[in-house]
Amino acid sequence: MADWIPAIVATVLFVVLTPGLLFQVPGNNNFVDFGKMETSGYSILLHSFIYFGLVAVFTVVIQFPGT
Repeated sequence: MADWIPAIVATVLFVVLTPGLLFQVPGNNNFVDFGKMETSGYSILLHSFIYFGLVAVFTVVIQFPGT
């Protein structure tokens, strides 16, 4: 089961950081929009950088068992 921890963390982060699902930075109307289900190219780019940074921190720095 320890081998699946990085995949589960990456999947949860991908779902949570999908632009427009829970929140969107930058939003269309405000800096942060919640639950609008709309997105922009800049928002996708920003969320992908945040996703990459968090996955790198969780898998490389924290050293999950099995990685």
